[in-house]
Amino acid sequence: MLRSDVSPNPVQRSGTDPGDAGLRPDDGEPVGPPQSPDDLVQLVSPDGLRRPDPTFDPWVADVTDDQLASLYEDMVVVRRLDIEATALQRQGQLGLWPPLLGQEAAQIGSARALRADDFVFSSYRENGVAYCRGVTLTDLLRVWRGTAASGWDPIAVGMATPSIIVGAQTLHATGYALGCLKDGASSVAVAYFGDGATSQGDVNEALVFAASFTAPVIFFCQNNQWAISEPVGLQAKRPIADRAPGFGIPSIRVDGNDVLAVMAATRVALDRARGGGGATFIEAVTYRMGPHTTSDDPGRYADPLVQAEWAAKDPILRVERLLERNGRLTDELMRSVKSTADAAAKEMRDSCYRLEAPEPLSIFDHVYTTPTSWLARQRSQYAAYLAMFADDDLDGGA
Repeated sequence: MLRSDVSPNPVQRSGTDPGDAGLRPDDGEPVGPPQSPDDLVQLVSPDGLRRPDPTFDPWVADVTDDQLASLYEDMVVVRRLDIEATALQRQGQLGLWPPLLGQEAAQIGSARALRADDFVFSSYRENGVAYCRGVTLTDLLRVWRGTAASGWDPIAVGMATPSIIVGAQTLHATGYALGCLKDGASSVAVAYFGDGATSQGDVNEALVFAASFTAPVIFFCQNNQWAISEPVGLQAKRPIADRAPGFGIPSIRVDGNDVLAVMAATRVALDRARGGGGATFIEAVTYRMGPHTTSDDPGRYADPLVQAEWAAKDPILRVERLLERNGRLTDELMRSVKSTADAAAKEMRDSCYRLEAPEPLSIFDHVYTTPTSWLARQRSQYAAYLAMFADDDLDGGA
């Protein structure tokens, strides 16, 4: 577990120096295998017990039971949307869908810690983050329905559209963060990626640049134990969080199924970035309960016994248990949350059905801000190609 001295007020910067913040800059002791839970920052145990932590507790001291219930609702809604989208794909309404089942706490806890002027750069699995940033359910489906090359307006929601190229978004986030630094803004860039991406050159290059120029960026790794079908232990003999200190970037290893711990760790990293301390690497240790995408079959490689162990650590169930212990898990709350989740799922399905295929030539509309003769020639040639089929229709297919 990698610790930091923090301020009791999460909206004020701690003022700690990265060299003495306790985040282990470069010489930490080994903390066991990548899957070991013993070194994780954890504030809520799987059975719903609130675990005191003098370092990280102050960063979520403002989270009331009502706000915890709101985080619970977020996770339930996002899981319901994920299940609905998976069903839509199975029914042929979506071409593909990347499930986030089991990773709700990592996404909700981190996303709800961000300010509106922070900017997110994600992979294709951060649909829960997109939900928190205000992406509409219609826009969430456009790419997967095949009706658009990009789902939403990044500027409007403070989140770039998903990066399909594994790890590329870490470079984008670092570049954006350097721009914030040059402009004197207090905004922070956040790059979300999986454990498999940490072996990509782009991620390592981003860490080099972020460390060299003290970029206000958070590298948020959701270690869901799988790089498609390859287990994390194949590429990481030590915890992934141990890699960042080698670049001069402190890291935190957190229980990714604990929404409060994730929020606390993210707030620490945000505070450090806003205070001029530079980048932080967060490894949220979680588990991908479903397939890599809907084209994958985890039954061919995932051990059912391991899945059962992680199911017992379910991020939603542990918050339910905590709320129950606090006397907040009422029938009224449960009905309200279910109603909200069901309504969101219906809206998602209806939105999917309403999406229409774009006009074929529109594929050329947003390639460049200023059209080129080269692009115009391609458009003309494609229009001529399409016209051939129109002639066939007029001729009755003869």
